[in-house]
Amino acid sequence: MSIDTVGPAGALARIAAIQSRFTVAAPTATTSTSATSATATTATSGSTATSFDDVLGSALDQVKALQAQSISNPSSTGGDLGARAVDAAKKYLGVPYVWGGTDPAKGLDCSGLVQRAYADVGVTLPRVAADQARMGTAVPDLADARPGDLVAFGSPVDHIGIYVGDGKMVVAPRAGQDVKIQDVYRTPTAIRRIAAPADPSSAAVGGTGGPAGVPAQLKSLFASAAQRYDVPVALLTSVAKAESGFNPNAVSPAGAVGLMQLMPATARGLGVDPRNPAQAIDGAARLLARHLDTFGSTSLAVAAYNAGPGAVQRYGGVPPYRETQQYVQRVIGYMGGAA
Repeated sequence: MSIDTVGPAGALARIAAIQSRFTVAAPTATTSTSATSATATTATSGSTATSFDDVLGSALDQVKALQAQSISNPSSTGGDLGARAVDAAKKYLGVPYVWGGTDPAKGLDCSGLVQRAYADVGVTLPRVAADQARMGTAVPDLADARPGDLVAFGSPVDHIGIYVGDGKMVVAPRAGQDVKIQDVYRTPTAIRRIAAPADPSSAAVGGTGGPAGVPAQLKSLFASAAQRYDVPVALLTSVAKAESGFNPNAVSPAGAVGLMQLMPATARGLGVDPRNPAQAIDGAARLLARHLDTFGSTSLAVAAYNAGPGAVQRYGGVPPYRETQQYVQRVIGYMGGAA
């Protein structure tokens, strides 16, 4: 009989093999000893056989030890994607937090760390925390979280880390601190489990969802611009929905023009005709890409699109303008809607 002797599966196979060698007799009222008893001696060797319970217990101990080794040292048994992502993230411990940072040589922000760690294990994630928190599959609560799960905070999401187990996460916390392992200090608003793509080229590159009712003739324009500037297509279509309801002829009382409601001066700076849907979408995608790079947050990028980047910088977040706050909520809401 050939038995795999490697890893937990091998230990379980050995248990099965051991079980096949024993016949455990059911105890009866009239039988005090039995040749098939688990404590029977081996006449041929003159030694006492180990009891079945002892052998089984020893084998189970081996399984537990191998499983513990797999958790503490994933590479010893191949590891899973989440554990490898944790190991990758730990390489950046001590790297300083830099807002908008994606280069470990200069600094990382929270979503930059997450994106970098998963890139190191072959998975491409979106750039900003709110989009990362839409990837993979939902985990119901922290009790069910596994190493490598993304733990996100805020509504809309504005902070994210990688769960390492035992109630802790590896994270780029905030300005003045370095990448470190710390407690999950409050209840996450989202926990997401990332799966390895069957083909690296199929790894997700943007958020899912988006508003309903995108005109068929515009879908390819949105998709092309989103890919060209590495902006989630759901974000681009959601902005268009909020701005004009997909109306290329819309003109606002303030003078914003077209599908993406670009001000004439902004359109001139981008070199686009705001009344031309293809050019308007291209220009808006470029603007959103700049804001995402600058602020590292979907909600702040959306706020900058509405109120201008200067206002976001001045207030250190979404400006306290009722119009802008409602606009951000509307766009983020569309992003979570049906495709």
